[in-house]
Amino acid sequence: MKRTQSTTKDNEVAAERTRILIVDDEADILELLELTLLRMGLEAQRAMSVAEALVLLKSQEYGLCLTDMRLPDGEGLRLVEYISEHCPNLPVAVITAHGNMENAVAALKAGAFDYLSKPVSLGQLRVLVKSALNLKAPTASRKEHDLLGSSPPIESVRQLVAKLARSQAAVYVSGESGSGKELAARLIHENSTRRDKDFVAVNCGAIPENLMESEFFGYRKGAFTGADQDRDGFFQAANGGTLFLDEVADLPLAMQVKLLRVIQEKKVRKVGATQEEGVDVRIISATHQNLGACVESGKFRQDLYYRLNVIELKMPPLREMREDIPELAAAILQRLSHDAGADVVPCLTPAAVRALQNYSFPGNVRELENILERALALCGEARVDEGDLYLAPPEVSLPSLESGSNMALPEYLDQVERQAIMDALNKTRFNKTAAAKLLGITFRALRYRLDRLGIE
Repeated sequence: MKRTQSTTKDNEVAAERTRILIVDDEADILELLELTLLRMGLEAQRAMSVAEALVLLKSQEYGLCLTDMRLPDGEGLRLVEYISEHCPNLPVAVITAHGNMENAVAALKAGAFDYLSKPVSLGQLRVLVKSALNLKAPTASRKEHDLLGSSPPIESVRQLVAKLARSQAAVYVSGESGSGKELAARLIHENSTRRDKDFVAVNCGAIPENLMESEFFGYRKGAFTGADQDRDGFFQAANGGTLFLDEVADLPLAMQVKLLRVIQEKKVRKVGATQEEGVDVRIISATHQNLGACVESGKFRQDLYYRLNVIELKMPPLREMREDIPELAAAILQRLSHDAGADVVPCLTPAAVRALQNYSFPGNVRELENILERALALCGEARVDEGDLYLAPPEVSLPSLESGSNMALPEYLDQVERQAIMDALNKTRFNKTAAAKLLGITFRALRYRLDRLGIE
C-alpha cells in the first residue's frame, strides 16, 4: 500500500515537470541528455528515430525537442520542419557533428531555435534548455523602440521580427542608411529570451584595426603597454544577450577569421590569455553595403557571410512606405517637443504632409528626423508648414548639351521631359493623377505627353 502511494506521488510530480523530447540513435548520448535534464528538474522522453519521434509529437505535448541531425530513418531536419509547421510554439534544437555548421545553418533556416555541436557541452546544453523554456509571447516593446506604420512593407518586417525573436539564429539586417536597422535588432532582442541581458551595439567601422581584437575579446593585465588591468570585450559584455555588429562589412579580413571561429566554437580568448572562455552571445549584424557584392569582390569572407546571414531581415526604404509618413512624423514631432520641454506639440499642415510624402528621402527615417528637428527650430509656431521643411528640390538628371552636341533641340527637350515625367511617376508609384499634380499639369496633359513620348 505504501509503495502504491509513493508511486502515485512520483507520477504526480513527474506530470508537473516540463517534458523534453530527446531524439538520438546513440544510447550513451540519450543517457547523458536524460541525466542532465533530470538534474535540472525536467522529465525526458526518448525516441531513437524520426518515425518514433513523430508518433510521440502527435500524441503528447512537450516543452522542448532536442534532436540529432543524423538518424537511422532520415534527417533530424524532417522533425524541425514538421514542428515548425504543426507545433509552431514548440522550440526545437538540433545536435550536429563537430564542425558541421552547414547542418546547423540549414536547421536554423528551417525554424530551429538553436543548435549544439558534438561532443555536447553540458554547460551549453543547460543554457540552451533554460533559454528555450523561457520562450514566451513577445512582450510589449518600449514605446521609443516601436515599429510605427501599417503599410505592407513594415507589417512584413514586424511579423518577421516576432518570428526571429523566438530563435537564436544569427540575423543579417540589410537596408539603406537611416532605414532603422538597429531599431529592428533591438526589437528582436527585447522580445527574445535574452531580453533581461544586455544589447551591445558596435560600429565596426569606428574601431581602429590595431585595437579590434582587444575591443572585441578583451585583454589580460600586462598583455601590452598600457594594459594595467584585466578588461572584458564586447563579447563578454554581451554574454547572455545580443551583440549587434553594425557596418560589419568594414571588418578587416584578419578580424573576420577570428569572428568566424568565435561563432563556431562559442568561445573567446582574451589578448594575453592562454585559455578560452565560453560565451553565450546571439549575433545580429547589419550594413548599408551589399554584403553579397563584398563577398564577390573578396572584401568579405564567404564562410563568415553564411554564418552571419542565416536569416536576412530587409528594412524597406521610407519611399516605399509613404502612407506611414504622417504617423512617423507625428511621433517624431512629439518626441522632439518632449525632449525640448515644449508645452505644445506642433502639427503638420496638409501641405507639409503632401510635401513629405512626395519627397524621395535618400536618408530615410533618419533624414525625416533631421528635417523635422530643423523645422521645429525655425517655425516658431504651433504648426509646421511646407516652407518650414526646406526640402531639397527633386533631382532631375538632365542630358548634357555638351555631350549631345549633335542632338537637335526638339530631341533634347523630349529627353528632359521624359526624365521629369518618369521621376514624377516613380515618386507617386505610377499614380498618374498624383504625378500630374506633382508636375503641375492636368491629367489630360500628362496622358497626351505619355502617348507622344511612348511611355507605357
